[in-house]
Amino acid sequence: MCGILGIVAAQPAAPELQQARLAAMAARLFHRGPDAEGFYCQGVVGLGHRRLSIIDLEGGAQPMQTPDGALCVTFNGEIFNFVELRQSLQTKGYEFASHSDTEVILHLYREYGLGFANYLNGQFAIGLWDNNQQQLILVRDRVGICPLYYYADAEQFIFASEIKALAPVLPQRLELNPAALDDIFTGWTCLPPQTIFQHIYQLQAGEMLVVKNPQQVTRQFYWQLDYPQHSAQYDGRAEAELVDELHHLLTDATAIRLRSDVPIGAYLSGGLDSSILVALMHRQIKDQLHTFSLGFTDPALDESAFQDRVVQYLGTQHSRRMIDYGQIAQALVKTIWHTESPILRTAPVPMGLLSQWVQQQGYKVVLTGEGADEVLGGYDIFKEAKVRQFWARQPASRWRPHLLTRLYPYMELPKGDASVYLKRFFGVGLETPELLWHSHLPRWQTTSKAKLFFSDDFVAGLHNSFEDKIQALFPPQAAHWHSFNRAQYLEINTLMSGYLLNSQGDRMLTQHSIEGRFPFLDHRLMEFANRLPPKYKMKAMREKYLLRAMAKRYLPADISLRHKQPYRAPNVAASQDALFNSDLADYLSVATCQRWGVFAPSKVGFLLQKARAAKALNTSEAQALTGILTTHILLDQFCSHRI
Repeated sequence: MCGILGIVAAQPAAPELQQARLAAMAARLFHRGPDAEGFYCQGVVGLGHRRLSIIDLEGGAQPMQTPDGALCVTFNGEIFNFVELRQSLQTKGYEFASHSDTEVILHLYREYGLGFANYLNGQFAIGLWDNNQQQLILVRDRVGICPLYYYADAEQFIFASEIKALAPVLPQRLELNPAALDDIFTGWTCLPPQTIFQHIYQLQAGEMLVVKNPQQVTRQFYWQLDYPQHSAQYDGRAEAELVDELHHLLTDATAIRLRSDVPIGAYLSGGLDSSILVALMHRQIKDQLHTFSLGFTDPALDESAFQDRVVQYLGTQHSRRMIDYGQIAQALVKTIWHTESPILRTAPVPMGLLSQWVQQQGYKVVLTGEGADEVLGGYDIFKEAKVRQFWARQPASRWRPHLLTRLYPYMELPKGDASVYLKRFFGVGLETPELLWHSHLPRWQTTSKAKLFFSDDFVAGLHNSFEDKIQALFPPQAAHWHSFNRAQYLEINTLMSGYLLNSQGDRMLTQHSIEGRFPFLDHRLMEFANRLPPKYKMKAMREKYLLRAMAKRYLPADISLRHKQPYRAPNVAASQDALFNSDLADYLSVATCQRWGVFAPSKVGFLLQKARAAKALNTSEAQALTGILTTHILLDQFCSHRI
């Protein structure tokens, strides 16, 4: 990953003044690209770049121009099919001065205009200046792997890979966006195009902006998720053929993501997704593959035994970093500087510590298994939604809700009639199973209890309904999608893009100059998976059915048939030492609550009293405490002064 940035001004600026502004922005992105820096200034436009050199180490400097100066691009990410695109463009007469994937973007745009993004297989955030048309084209990849933010007023349109890089040229300091915080305290992430800061926006996944001037911006989507609207549109091939097709697509998606001029490693959790990915890489890499993983001193969270099983079976070189509660507490403040968002659990922190470990081992690139659960149907929330749809056909049934206990055998149920408890927790929306977001109602209900700690004044300023925003995310044809596919659409467009690939993904990788690559998010594989009948994603209650069938070719049964274990990490809310015997305590004080006015001091005090008394916090309380803590950290870092 690299860092990109730029300015389109209403009036031309002196080049030295423009470059000074760009340099101030670029300094905030050093961690994304420590290898080189470059700038382009021409009239009303200025572009900047911080480089993490991975492809064409000598010749890929950016911003990159065409020889005639008509086009200039600053680009973050990778175009994995650049070899094939380069060959195709050469047959059309285009000449190349470098071996980089960046140059392919320039020639593609010249050949296909605004349609160029349709040809890209990769993860990217692109800023391309067309000098003849006097327009800036901004593009974000199909699922939002690479971040891209912007701000506009009458004087300037500015963009950057991270919000902190916008701050030096903003006319005012950053301010909290209350509606976005309300979103996070419901669905774990703010809904695009909003961000946690007022007047700062994000490009959405698969979106393109064309900027003629700061006040003339048009937008379009070049790619969006879609699913069959009736049975005839599903892929009707036999199961064996579908397994072969998945194998072909995932093998190729992995192969093109191994294109690099620096060594590549892999994250290994010990679960199905990362294990099958490591197995495919193991067969394609000539040298011994280096794998990296997290281990936790808390045995309830640790998956080291499963990681060791895969390492021994495949013979990889392996490195593990062990994490405890103290390390989480120590790294949390720095983590929020990079997430640029409050978080409701501290799971991103170990991912940042892991990327630091990878960097120390001399690696810049890792492949990871993110996306498999969303694309191929692996999460328990999909099973839960399936049971709830079945339950909704007979909402008065006393035995149907008990199917949920098979999903969560660790769930502690009260004595007596457990169905009463199950209905109170999981029965939300049983009367409206046709709701597009029916699958996620229990999760949102649990998370939104954290909003009980908002102050009265803060609540009085909230107006927009979270569900109204969710409704706007769905296209009209979603009413005809299978309920399983609606659940996938929501998971991909909210939690995956806004949290897993962002706070827990890109930001934790790039804080230590590491690029993550995600074969399961190859758009060809996703389009194939979207056409699969739901039974091949979840057969009865067996998740990722088709992937498991494929995995038998590569992995032992105890890994290929292993039940999905979600990634969980030590949470500071579960550790008295982490909360009260560290600098974090100040962020939870009465004075801090009063200073910012977001949370009610008395309610926060009650929560802290319970935590100090060594009483276990329930899920909602733990999320609330983590959210309060990280919101105050964010406000202190970004909103207390000009950064």
